[in-house]
Amino acid sequence: MTGDGATQLDRTGSLAARVWGDGEFAAAEAVLREVQDQGIEAIRVVFADQHGVTRGKTVTASALASAFKNGVGAPSTLLLKDTSHATVFPVWDEDAGLGKGILTGAADFLMLPDPETFKILPWADKTGWLLSDIYQADGQETGLSTRRILQNALAGLDDRDMAFVSGLEIEFTILRLDDPKLGHENSDFQQEAPITSLLTHGYQHLTEDRIDQLDDILTLLRRYAEALGMPVRSVEAEFGPSQVEFVFDPQPGLVPADMMILFRNMVKQVCTREGLHATFMSRPGFKNAMGSGWHLHQSVVDAKTGANMFAPAKGQDLSDVASHWIAGLLAHALESCLLSTPTINGYKRYQPFALAPDRIQWGRDNRGAMLRVLCAPGDAASRIENRVGDPAANPYLYIASQILAGLDGIDQGLIPPTPVEQPYKSDAQMLPSDLGTALTAFENSAFYRRVLGDQFVDYLAHIKRAEWKRFLSTVSDWEQREYFSTF
Repeated sequence: MTGDGATQLDRTGSLAARVWGDGEFAAAEAVLREVQDQGIEAIRVVFADQHGVTRGKTVTASALASAFKNGVGAPSTLLLKDTSHATVFPVWDEDAGLGKGILTGAADFLMLPDPETFKILPWADKTGWLLSDIYQADGQETGLSTRRILQNALAGLDDRDMAFVSGLEIEFTILRLDDPKLGHENSDFQQEAPITSLLTHGYQHLTEDRIDQLDDILTLLRRYAEALGMPVRSVEAEFGPSQVEFVFDPQPGLVPADMMILFRNMVKQVCTREGLHATFMSRPGFKNAMGSGWHLHQSVVDAKTGANMFAPAKGQDLSDVASHWIAGLLAHALESCLLSTPTINGYKRYQPFALAPDRIQWGRDNRGAMLRVLCAPGDAASRIENRVGDPAANPYLYIASQILAGLDGIDQGLIPPTPVEQPYKSDAQMLPSDLGTALTAFENSAFYRRVLGDQFVDYLAHIKRAEWKRFLSTVSDWEQREYFSTF
């Protein structure tokens, strides 16, 4: 940095020089100037792991130029953990299961910050935030980057002069934190859940009284979201106890996925600072809890004209693109569930008559169907709402699954079945009832092995299999109540 605030990154021999163009270098230099001008002292350099959880390091402002040039090192075991944060690959073997010498020995990989993602965190003093792409220590791409998987899926649309637009509709729960359970007895991989209590009673959907009771925290979250550049459309008191929903305007390409990562972080961190506990767990384990979903509104536009390709022509029922896209989503729904609903808990949301899907089907403006199709002639907002998603899903994998399945429907010219009117009485195929069923479908998917590659399918399946095995080996409260005294 020079005295007048101008910056110039040296490109010679750097990782950035190998993967960036002039636009990225210009954006990085603008970030360096902003950091200096705003008095930012520290920057969180993070990446989204296989679960969509951010991990990383905090670098000082003086170290940021170096981070932009050559990345920030982090142990490769971060890519090999299940949801208990335990490493589930044999990293001390010559081959951990990904190929000889790949991610062995807990060696470093590199986080290269994407300068376009820079934000100043309004709740953290003089602190910036950067989302990173990840590379091997030698600067080569790794096949395990979920952000890269979405970028590659978007490139498939680019090749067809199409672009993807999606809007986020996210339900979650905010509770009063009564006991964080920070005693030494809880210092294990899987900690005891905190003790919480409700902020509001449930089952008064969209009543103004409920919104007013939640106003302090929802206003704070909305203001912070807007300060981060997130286009909030509405904030709602949802159906369940202490359940809320944020809805965002549609955004192009990669933006909604990056936004989802930061939004979840913001909500959880801000609520903790306010003495609250926010959870994106789909169905919390308290009495009368309502399942939370992540409804993904999606459309495809003509990349040259911006015209919505899901909008049917006058007199047309569905556009050809929308018809094939719906059929692709349905055809690959079962094997996609591991990506849209990656938690054991998420499958407990698939209940009939609960405004959640339980079958693989589509309907017109029908909130009981998996796909709620809202397409009409002349409607520039024509879209498909997939209601299958878990709020805890990795957004890169969830959104990529939609693009890959939709494109396959287009490429094969698939035609959807008749839409349903009674979604909980139809004879459509059921969604998986548990993670194990979804995992098997994903592992055996010729489609995902073709579009994602064997390495990534086997890698993700191995991680989720470890989680599923731990669940099956644990004695539940239900089993204790059912059998302990009976037998």
